[in-house]
Amino acid sequence: MKNTVNLGGYNNSNFNTGSGPLKRIVWHFVSGLFFKSFFHFYGLKVFLLKLFGAEIGMNVLIKPNVNIKYPWNLIVGNNVWIGEEVWIDNLVKVQIGNNVCISQGAMLLCGNHNFKKSNFDLITGTIILEDGVWIGAKSIVGPNVICHSHSVLGVSSVASKDLEAYSIYRGNPALLIKERNIE
Repeated sequence: MKNTVNLGGYNNSNFNTGSGPLKRIVWHFVSGLFFKSFFHFYGLKVFLLKLFGAEIGMNVLIKPNVNIKYPWNLIVGNNVWIGEEVWIDNLVKVQIGNNVCISQGAMLLCGNHNFKKSNFDLITGTIILEDGVWIGAKSIVGPNVICHSHSVLGVSSVASKDLEAYSIYRGNPALLIKERNIE
């Protein structure tokens, strides 16, 4: 007989969010008020992210209804667009380069679970979006993925492995479609 999953045995007490419980609680309320709403004041959003430990460059636009799990695990370059309903589930570091576009509904997911373990252990990994990357609407980037310089992840695609520079990917799992030529 095969073993079964026992979620009652799940324990992530060894996971460190990088901050104390008070900071997480305050961020939860700030995030709900200013980020997971129709709030449009980009400068205030950047200020609040920096206040909570994010490293944010110049000219960063964060659209309404964006979910950022832990700002202290976020590094964002210059001239970055983060579209409506983007979810940055940064349990660990997410690094976003310059001139990056993360389109509506995209998800950057730094966590997963070990399906080989009966207690579903938490697994985390960083995400890096290098300069010029475009993450298409409703796409997903998983843990331990690097989207190299100027790569594109097409609409509703899933990147579970690194994307090569100046390349366009599409599908689930994302497959290389063609080279990206910028005029």
